Order: sequence, then structure tokens, then C-alpha cells
Amino acid sequence: MALSKNSTVGEWLADPAGHAALTELLGKGGASVDSLEPAKGLSLSQLVSMSRGSFTEAMADSLVAAVGGEAEPVAVGEQGTPAPTPAGFQERITEGRFAGKTVIVTGAGSGIGRATASRVAREGGRVIAVDISQERLDEFKAAHDSADIVTLTADITDDAGVAKIVEAAGERIDGLANVAGIMDDMTPVGEVSDAVWNRVFNVNVTGTMKLMRAVIPAMQKAAAGQIVNVASEAGLRGSAAGAAYTASKHAVIGLTKSSAFMYTGTGIRINAVCPGGVATNIEATFASPLGAERVQRAMAILPGVAQSEQLAASITWLLSDDSTNVTGAIVASDGGWSAA
Repeated sequence: MALSKNSTVGEWLADPAGHAALTELLGKGGASVDSLEPAKGLSLSQLVSMSRGSFTEAMADSLVAAVGGEAEPVAVGEQGTPAPTPAGFQERITEGRFAGKTVIVTGAGSGIGRATASRVAREGGRVIAVDISQERLDEFKAAHDSADIVTLTADITDDAGVAKIVEAAGERIDGLANVAGIMDDMTPVGEVSDAVWNRVFNVNVTGTMKLMRAVIPAMQKAAAGQIVNVASEAGLRGSAAGAAYTASKHAVIGLTKSSAFMYTGTGIRINAVCPGGVATNIEATFASPLGAERVQRAMAILPGVAQSEQLAASITWLLSDDSTNVTGAIVASDGGWSAA
């Protein structure tokens, strides 16, 4: 089979000419093909979309030309992003699963948040799509022009922003997907700065708590509601990120378990999803040589990067009535990372 931009990284690496072309390209930047191991399930086109400019369309075209591959058009998915390869995950929409329900989704402008908001909307729900970028929200809504979507720019760490979100949702709040979060700079505790520590905890923990606290009264009144917090594999282990991010996601898991225990029997269910590597726009930076060496070594042997839609499938299941008997669960949606 001729290689193309829709061929997966794994297919490129398995092909002698493809492997050589990738080796040459990465070598120019001082990297090796080993760094691509977590992304073996993604196509070159998907790498372009998630790389934030470090791997360009022109680079992908040059690789295809170097191996005499096929210059085929890029398949486009529901959200205007490259569609999964035939061997990859394919969404199976359940019509009306969220009909009559209002669900708040933070981080809805991109990545896991966008995929979650999209799936809820396409399954009949009213979505309060929250993000800090109006541009991303406008593009998201335009891609779902027939859906019931309210877009809102708000800071989840700010009480006024949280109040705006709850007001936009109205009296009925059936679900909350706390997806918004930020990464740290991979620094170990001996190097972490107060600025990084405070910022990561403010968004990942305090923002998550503030929205949970704000929606609970409406859920108590209705005696029903589902909250799903996005934690991370970093909440289950110590090898996935720096001190600040790792500690913050452990805190999200603790907050989830405590809340699930407190509200058991009220009709409110609270769970968390722990992704492994996901193709999103959250950028990992390495401010510490020690952090880079330790984390990158671990990443090289872990399962590949997932698509945002795969995480959305886990999150929307927990938001739906299908997970009726599940609360306090910490679901490792990680392709087997936590089993390693």
C-alpha cells in the first residue's frame, strides 16, 4: 500500500522508505523516530492538526513526495478535523440520548471538551459550551449550526465567570463535564515555581471545585444530575507530568471521591475520567532537563495517543443514564496505560 498523509505513523515506521524519510526529517531537528512511538495510531494529517505548527502540512507533503506516495485528499470528520483512519475509532451516535437535558461542558473550544460538547449536542442535548476563546467557540458553533448550543467565554476560576455559566444554563442542569485544564512545565518539586504551582492548581482544582459547588444546588433540587471531572493518568501515577500537574490531578480524584460519597443516594452521580496521551491542543513544555529526561523516557514505552472523540465516548457514557449505577468511579480511559 502506498503511503500518504492519511497513513498512520505506525504504517510509515513499518515501511522501510517511510521509516528512512521520518528518520531524516526528525534528525534535522535533533529528534529520533522513537519520539513518535506514542503517536503510532495517528495519521500524518492528524499530527499536523495537533502539533501547533511544529509539524506542518508542507513537512507532511515533503515526506509523501520523498517516498513517492499518494497525494490523496485528507478525510474530514464531524468537527472539521482529520477523520479517524479506517482502523481507528469510529463514533456511534445514539440519537436522543441527551434529549431534554442541559449539559455544561468546559474547555469546549478544543480537544476533549470540544469532542464532548459535540457528541452531547449531536445526541440531542442542550449544551452550554464554555471556553476562554470566543474564536474557538464561534468556530465550534458554526460547525453545529442545527444543534442547541449556548456558547460562553468565562474563566472557571473566577466567581463571576462561574455565576455566568450557571445563569446561562438556567434552572435545570442535568450534567457537568469539567474538562478545562492546563499542563505544567514538567518541573520536579525541587524546581517548581510558585507561579506554576498556583496557576495549575487554580485552574485544575479550584476551577473544578467552583463549578461543582455551583451546580450542586440545581441538581439537589431535581434529585438528579451527573458530574464528570477530567483527571489524568497523572492522578494515578507519578511518571506522567511535573509536580504541579500531578498533584493537581491527584486532588481532582480526591475531590471526585469525596463528593461522590457525600451525595450518594441523592440522585447525583460524580465520576472522573483519567486520560493517557490524547491529541489535544494542551502543549507540554519542558522547563527542566531532569523532568524532560524522566518523563520522555516513560512516554516512549507507553500506549499511543488517543483521539479526543475516544475520551468523549467515555465522558458522555458517564454523563448519560446508561451509567446509572456508577458513582465515585475513577475510569482510566487510557488505552491500557494504567495496566503497564
